[in-house]
Amino acid sequence: MPTSSASATGSARPPAGGGVQSLERAFDLLERMADAGGEVGLSELSASSGLPLPTIHRLMRTLVACGYVRQQTNRRYALGPRLIRLGESASRLLGAWARPHLARLVEETGETANMALLDGDEVVYVAQAPSKHSMRMFTEVGRRVLPHSTGVGKALLAAVPDDEVRALLARTGMPALTDRTITTPDGFLAALREVRRLGYAMDDNEQEIGVRCLAVPVPDSPTAAAISISGPAGRVTETATERIVPVLQQVARELSESLASTGGTPA
Repeated sequence: MPTSSASATGSARPPAGGGVQSLERAFDLLERMADAGGEVGLSELSASSGLPLPTIHRLMRTLVACGYVRQQTNRRYALGPRLIRLGESASRLLGAWARPHLARLVEETGETANMALLDGDEVVYVAQAPSKHSMRMFTEVGRRVLPHSTGVGKALLAAVPDDEVRALLARTGMPALTDRTITTPDGFLAALREVRRLGYAMDDNEQEIGVRCLAVPVPDSPTAAAISISGPAGRVTETATERIVPVLQQVARELSESLASTGGTPA
């Protein structure tokens, strides 16, 4: 998984102006737990955050009491179930912020637009704006798919180190959904190198025969996110791709700015 801004520093961040230090430290620990796969020991948290063990133990006791962390029988700590409700609500709100941008994609490209997040080892679709064509693609919001066969999956994993991608693929497997699906880690890593070179990802009949998808990551998103358009292969041609990709990239930048804004409200 991509490293959070908290753990990338290697030590606990100083509190922002006017911030509450204990609250910032608690969220920092939650992010480090997520980066570590959801379960850690106190000594691991101390090593990665730079905080003393007594401080971490006090914060974890509070998080356990609130239900955001649970202590396992092996004395390690895991993310708690109460976080699920927060995550689901945040995903819905993120989708609400994205919808106006997806609607613009539909207007400018004519194809169905989607937004997806990387949730654990899976891709989850959180928002969609349908094409106005009678023949159009439809992906149910909330649907979960494996990343190896989707354009959004490639866009989301292109920034992830190769060893982490290999570990993810080992956990999920790489089932063939069509005869075009990439089914080997080396093949998928080669596809990610192409995504980084071109600046966009493509699902070319890999998830469903007759369907092409173009996707780009949302830069500086608070969680790994990508937007895409999908349509019949007969419409999403090479010529159409040259026209659509710059629109996707521009809308992704605008969505990123919208998510970074503190004054915006969902449409």
